[in-house]
Amino acid sequence: MKLIEWLGSSRADVRAFPEEARLEAGWQLELVQRGDDPDDWKPMQTVGPGVKEIRIREPSGAFRILYLAALEDRVLVLHAFQKKSQATSKKDLDLATQRLKRWKAER
Repeated sequence: MKLIEWLGSSRADVRAFPEEARLEAGWQLELVQRGDDPDDWKPMQTVGPGVKEIRIREPSGAFRILYLAALEDRVLVLHAFQKKSQATSKKDLDLATQRLKRWKAER
């Protein structure tokens, strides 16, 4: 099973999700760690090659986790947030992109 590497505030952001969304996020990330796809996801090429978005819909709202699992030994969680509109905000996409670039620059 791959390790999860949380970038920036992503871990705290997931922990701040309402309980149902947090539990679902944990289960979906475990699937990713095992090499499986989450139940509901889509590619996020605008952030970077191989970046995907876990989509969680709960009574309390829509939540997203942007991650990269294409690495051999780890899953990078780039950003986690509650989605407030139909389209993902530029601010959220930019933040995930910056975190991924910073991570690559430090390697």
